[in-house]
Amino acid sequence: MNPANYNVLPANAPPPARPPLCGCGMAVRGAVTRKYIFDPVHGPIELSGLSLALVGHPLVQRLWGIRQTGLAQLVFPGANHTRLEHSLGVLFLARAMSEAMELPEREAHAISIAGLLHDLGHTPYSHTLEPVLRELTGRSHEDMTRALVEGEPLAGFRSLGERLSGSPSEELPTLLERHGIPPRELSRLLGPQREGGKPYVGEMLHGAIDADRVDYLERDARYTGVGPGIIDAHRLLETARRVDGHLAFEEKGRAAVEGFLLARSLMYSSVYYNKTVRIAEMMLQGAVERWPGARSEPWYAWTDGDLLCRLKTSEGVPGELARRLEVRQLYKRVATLDRTDAPFRELSRLVRDPAARRAWEEELSSRLRARPGELLIDLAQALPVSASPRSRRPPDPVWVLRNGQRRDLYRDDPIWAAWALRPVVPWAAAMYVSPRLRRSASTRATRWLGDPP
Repeated sequence: MNPANYNVLPANAPPPARPPLCGCGMAVRGAVTRKYIFDPVHGPIELSGLSLALVGHPLVQRLWGIRQTGLAQLVFPGANHTRLEHSLGVLFLARAMSEAMELPEREAHAISIAGLLHDLGHTPYSHTLEPVLRELTGRSHEDMTRALVEGEPLAGFRSLGERLSGSPSEELPTLLERHGIPPRELSRLLGPQREGGKPYVGEMLHGAIDADRVDYLERDARYTGVGPGIIDAHRLLETARRVDGHLAFEEKGRAAVEGFLLARSLMYSSVYYNKTVRIAEMMLQGAVERWPGARSEPWYAWTDGDLLCRLKTSEGVPGELARRLEVRQLYKRVATLDRTDAPFRELSRLVRDPAARRAWEEELSSRLRARPGELLIDLAQALPVSASPRSRRPPDPVWVLRNGQRRDLYRDDPIWAAWALRPVVPWAAAMYVSPRLRRSASTRATRWLGDPP
């Protein structure tokens, strides 16, 4: 889908009836071309110059084919929104936040472009396959994004333009340089900014309340229909300020800040870690882990549809799991291991060693006289909050103004610190099995989970 085909306004048309909170605020050489994408969450989002050129690039267009919430549509039918919709929302919010904080034009422009590109390196089905990406490549999706921005020749991505459009596309670093943004400078914005004289830059893109999180919470709540995720994004943007080099929120915006923290926690427990969503995600992860092509094919550069089609035609476990997902014949949860009873040292070792976890799954399957892959173990919560040396306080401060002074909300009000440290779910491990094994596995599953190898 090319930006030329969007429902757009002519360049000389007046602004729409509901204009964006801010314009792009940048000078463009030659004739200025402005277009608007009409977003159901934020309203019209203005594209011009570099942002317009980037939206038409194959690396960005690929994000149309990746669902924002992985497999959540199997539980929340409306959750079919994509990574590109989210990326456009982050572009919009980064601009609005920059305007509220009165940032210099060049800096605001770079931050908004970083917001647009921040998810380029995501695998199909978004975060669902992040553990597989890390196991097979040693990289996170953030690492892949920075590599793409800097022009590293990653397998699968370089041929993307030709595969999608039939002809090679302009290299991303070349496009950035042509519009006055050095790729390495932009790449630095895509990683957490913890040092230097501008901590607000990192806080705008990687902080406790950043443009990324504001968009995905508001967007995911809208599309899933989950009410507790609704936040007051307008109030957050309206009260964002740059104070002592940090992103802080005015005292009158404190209620919006607290509402954001509450909504984020509830969205994780009710949507992102919904029981059935987790089952579907573990089935997909199990399929890719056992697929022979995972180590030889550049699957991480594909779209959701590309990967599912390849998995469905595979033999054995990968094909069966993929076909089950397509018709929503999901595994059943037969047991969870309470956090208070969990042997965290042993479970944590299995988190760090996926091959050992898969061997455990196969061993337990054999005890049930089941086929490999019919039993899956979810260790998403195996690492307790208390295992972190920084566990006594949340990792990212939330700066608010009180009597004109910048204060960390978590230190100012212990209730919010405790809420931020609240576990997403009360279990440390879960076991999922094929429906035919449900009865035979349920009597032994809890004991097995409590006695890992």
